[in-house]
Amino acid sequence: MSHLHYFDGKLFGEVFVTLTVIMDPLGTVPVFLGLTNGRTMKARHRLAWQAVVTAGAVIGVFAVFGQSILNYLGITLPALQGAGGLLLLLVALELLTGRSDTPTEVRDVNVALVPLGTPLLAGPGAIVATIVFVRGAHGVAGLLAIIAAVLAVHVLLYSALRFSVLLIRVIKDTGISLLTRIFGLLLSAIAVQLVANSITAFVRHPGGHV
Repeated sequence: MSHLHYFDGKLFGEVFVTLTVIMDPLGTVPVFLGLTNGRTMKARHRLAWQAVVTAGAVIGVFAVFGQSILNYLGITLPALQGAGGLLLLLVALELLTGRSDTPTEVRDVNVALVPLGTPLLAGPGAIVATIVFVRGAHGVAGLLAIIAAVLAVHVLLYSALRFSVLLIRVIKDTGISLLTRIFGLLLSAIAVQLVANSITAFVRHPGGHV
């Protein structure tokens, strides 16, 4: 029974479910297709793994140094949430206006890092959740469970993005364009909600930390 102490299965499940809901692998597929519209299949595959690696790196850094970074810079969690909401709003406006339909090699790199890697995948919600889980972890078993859960979620994310290109053959470019506009609208609503939550948190806790 001693080997069970090296892995916290319950915490693994909690972290996996929480991050899966927040990062929403299936929900990012239409946004991914919209932002990579016009790219070749090979370029889309490259952007998929670059975005997931970027998200994993951001989550990893904040898991280890998150609270220290925020404390050092004097940044509160509501401020981080508000910034993420504003960034998502810019992305949503691009999707709604169709400005993301003019790809270049430079844009390929930018799309993979920002906004796909962050803040769409590794957004304020995922970052805050990770910081909270790490803060409450107990010993090696808890840390191993968190690491395993984060890796599992990112494998799920990569699978969703990697195979999303198969949808192109079914719904064609016209369908992608329609989905892009619809999800751009939904994404703008999510962004506004993040900003609203941030403002509410500031009003309730004017001193800063929540």
